[in-house]
Parts: sequence; structure tokens; C-alpha cells
Amino acid sequence: MKIKTRLFLGIGLLFAMIVLLSITSSIYINKLSDDTKNILVANYNTLDYSRQMLIAVNVDRASPQNLTAFETNLKKQQANVTEKGEQQLTDELTENFKKLKEGPNDATLLLQVRTNLTDIMLLNMQAISYKSALATKTADNATLWISIVGAFCFLIAFVMLVNLPGNIANPLKELTESIKEIAALNYSKRVHFEKHNEFGDLANAFNTMAQKLDEYKTSNLEKLMMEKKRIETLINNIKDPVIGLDAKKQILFMNDVALKISNLTAEDTIGKQIQDVAVNNDLIRSLISDLFPIATSANVTKAGPMKIYADNKESYFEKQIIPIKITPTGEKEEKFVGNVILLQNITTFKELDFAKTNFIATVSHELKTPISSIKMSLQLLENEQIGNINEEQRNLVSSIKDDANRLLKITGELLNMTQVESGNIQLAMVSSDPKEILDYAINANKTAAEQKNIKLETEISTALPNVLADGEKTVWVLTNLISNAIRYSYDNATVHVTAKSNNNKVEFSVIDTGQGIPPQYKEKIFDRYFRIPGSQKEGTGLGLAISKEFIEAQGGNIIVESDLGAGSKFIVTLNAFPL
Repeated sequence: MKIKTRLFLGIGLLFAMIVLLSITSSIYINKLSDDTKNILVANYNTLDYSRQMLIAVNVDRASPQNLTAFETNLKKQQANVTEKGEQQLTDELTENFKKLKEGPNDATLLLQVRTNLTDIMLLNMQAISYKSALATKTADNATLWISIVGAFCFLIAFVMLVNLPGNIANPLKELTESIKEIAALNYSKRVHFEKHNEFGDLANAFNTMAQKLDEYKTSNLEKLMMEKKRIETLINNIKDPVIGLDAKKQILFMNDVALKISNLTAEDTIGKQIQDVAVNNDLIRSLISDLFPIATSANVTKAGPMKIYADNKESYFEKQIIPIKITPTGEKEEKFVGNVILLQNITTFKELDFAKTNFIATVSHELKTPISSIKMSLQLLENEQIGNINEEQRNLVSSIKDDANRLLKITGELLNMTQVESGNIQLAMVSSDPKEILDYAINANKTAAEQKNIKLETEISTALPNVLADGEKTVWVLTNLISNAIRYSYDNATVHVTAKSNNNKVEFSVIDTGQGIPPQYKEKIFDRYFRIPGSQKEGTGLGLAISKEFIEAQGGNIIVESDLGAGSKFIVTLNAFPL
């Protein structure tokens, strides 16, 4: 229990008992006061009135002055009737006094009046005796309860007096002794308070401080300097650029490679704010763009390799910002202490990638000529003017033709992919009729649709504006989407192809009723060489990736909507040609 809570409960209970003692005392004192007041006001006054009336009838009952005094006291008695039976006696006294006034010398009436007065006095004296006993009992009860409450208050005060000073003073004394030990450089001293209160928290903080001081004491400055030199040498021997920052973006170190590619010196950078260095250095400015997202939100660029002039040539680097977090000695929560900017040189891999792209482009280009020759030869074989072929030969020719078409499509996709990978997509952006684009794509897939008895339904909005696009590449994209829709649709199904205007844009949609795309693969189908696992349909996995690159290069967008088992909908959006 916290000390503050313990003090609050103890003092609060003592205060409550004092209040209870005061209330109890007030109650019984008021009760005694009421009992005494009843005796004085009710019974004592009646005795006084009766005595005055008795004197009046005994001295000279015929005297007008005495009669007046008797009547005055009788009226007071009539207004002061308080005891049981007193009203009857007062009425008899009143009646007998009236008769006595008429016959003042009637000894019988005089005796009756005196008897009435004596009875009233006796009744009130008995009441005084009873009420006195009641007041005595009330006083005894008051003494008992006030004693009990007072004793309980004394007990609580005594317990607090015995325990509270020790509970506060003893831990402070132990802590004071421990602080003296720390002052004497005895950093191994620890304080152990098991209780979970303020002293326990203070002990934990003290022990953490002592542990840190002990670490600092046992560490060797020369050893630390040697380790610092070793780390600096290690960082400088890393072949990739490395920059270290503290939590306030101040430069702690830059290895030699980082200084070289940024054309800076250690004197220009170490100990300075990196944003100040970036003001006059384009490379540093691009490196810290992710550390200051607000300042660079207007120039958001797509993440990718950075091209930097290094080693007397254009080199490629991948940037990685690594946040550094540590758990200080004696603490439990991690603390952010800075960042490390690491640039990994990927020039070799990029050169290999360029070589791969050039190789694929060369091979694909070289393959197109023989494949075209094969197709031409097949057309000649199918021409009956050259000669007739039997059914088996005709089947072989058809099979060779299908394989040649497939090879031609693959080489075309590979050539397109080399354009995408090299970043040399050549576009002829002109005003194009979306209806003509759609017609070309549909006509190119009619034969494939007829083979599966699939119906191609088109819906083109009237007054459709022209689009700003490369007609040839847009036709290639739509042809690929319709071909996929036919390939993945069931026989005798329907593929819907639409074109409509939407807010200065034109939307092309290709909707099939095939098996659909599993939700976990919807974001991956536009990746290069990706094919849905378990798919039995042939393909290279390049068509959708190339389509996305072609459409986005034209300033458009391509998305997919799909429900597994209900088909897919591909939407291509292009900008309308400005009038």
C-alpha cells in the first residue's frame, strides 16, 4: 500500500472517530439538557403554583388580594398540566375553589381544596423523582459511550504513534546510509525495499543509478577509446556508404565512401545537423527525404535504386534507413537514439540485369524472323494450289501453327518487357478513337472466342471522347485482357466489354464469369512472371505486368475487381484528349 494512502486512511479514520465522539457527546448532552428542562419547566413550576395557592387559602381566604393571587396561580397551573392525572386534579381544584368562594367558611370545602393542592404537589414530586432517575441513566449511558469511543480513538492514535514514524523514518535512514556509501564510491551498494510503495519506487531508481555508476566505474576509459577506434575503422572499411545520425538528426559519423560520393569532408559534416548540410548538397538532400516526409511531401517519388556518380562511372545504390533503438541499463523500455543511413552498391547486379535485358531483347528479336518464316511456310502448306496434304499432315500443320503463334506471342511479350525493364517505353501519344481501339482488340480475339463458343458482348457509350494514348500499345493491352477473359471463362459463357466516359476520363472494362482470383493474389497478379498457383492455363506471367506498365506510362490506371468463383473485372482508365 502506498504511504500516502496509508496516511490518508489512518488520519481519516482518526478524524472520523473524533467526529463520532463529538456527535455522541452532543446527543447525550442535549438529552440531559432536555430531561433537566422538563423537570424545571413542568414539575417545579407546578409545585411553586400549588404552594402560592396553599398560602392564599391558609392566610386569609376572604381577602380579595389572596383570592386574586389564588386565581392567578390557578390559571398558570391550568396552562402547565404535564403529568398523567394532573388534569383531573386541576379540574377538581377549580370546581372546589368556585364553591369555596361562595362559602368561604365551609370547612369541608377548604379541606377538599387543600387536599387537591397536596395531591397535585405529590404527583409532581413523584414525576420529579422519576425524571431524575431517567436523567441519571442518560448520564450513565453518555459516560459509557463517550468512554468507548474515546478509548478507540486513543487506540488508533497509539498505533499510528508507534508505527507511522518508523515506517517513514526507517527507509529514509537506510536510504541515507546508502547514499553515503555511494558518495564514498561504493557503487555496489543496493537498497532492498520489498513493499510496493513510494519507497519501493525510490529504491528501484536508486539501484538503477548505482548500477549505472558501477558500470561507469568498472569501465576502462582506454578500453572504451580503443573500442571507439575499432568501430570507426570498421565503418571506414565498409565498401558501402554509411552515415550515422543521433536522435536530433546530428551527424555522428560518415565513412570515407560516403564522404567521397557526396564530395564532402569530415570537417564539413561531423557534429552538424544533416538538414543544414543538405541545403548545399543534392545527394544528402535526396538521402534524408524519408526522414523529413512533411518537407518533401510535394516531391514524392517512386522508391527505386539511386543513380550516383561513383568510381568514375554512374553507379546504382539502394538506400536503407535503419532506426537504432537500445534498452538503457536498468530500464525496460527501448529508447530511440538515432538512425543509420546505409547505401548498398548494386551496380554489379544492375549491370547483370541490363545484360539480361539486352540478351532477352536480342534473342527475342532474332527468334521473330524464323518464327515468321515458319508461319509463312505453314500458310504455303495449307494452300491447296501447291499440293494436297492428308488429314494427319493437316493436323500436324495445325499443331505447328499453334506452337508458332504461341512462340510469336511469347517473343512479343519478352520484347515488350525489355522496353519496360530498360525504361525505354516508346509512346506515340495522339488523339485516338476508343471505339476503334476496342474494335481492333475484339476482332483479334474473335477466333479464340468462337473456338470455345464464347459470346463477346460490347457496350460503348454514345458521344465517347477521344483518348490521349498510344493506340498500338492500348490495343495490345485490351487484346491481352480479352484474351485472358476468354482463356479463363467456361465454354458457352459471355465476356462483356464496355467503354464509357467518366469525369474527363474513358474507362474500358473487360468482365468475365470465370473462376475469379483468390483474394490473397489480387495484389500480385500485376507482378512480373507471377502466375496463380494451381492454374493450368499456359502463359509467361508477363502479360498483366506489361499491361500495367504500358497504361501507367500513358498516365492511366489499371485495376482488378474479382470474387472467387464469380469472375473478374479489369478496368483500364485513360485520360480524355483535351479539346
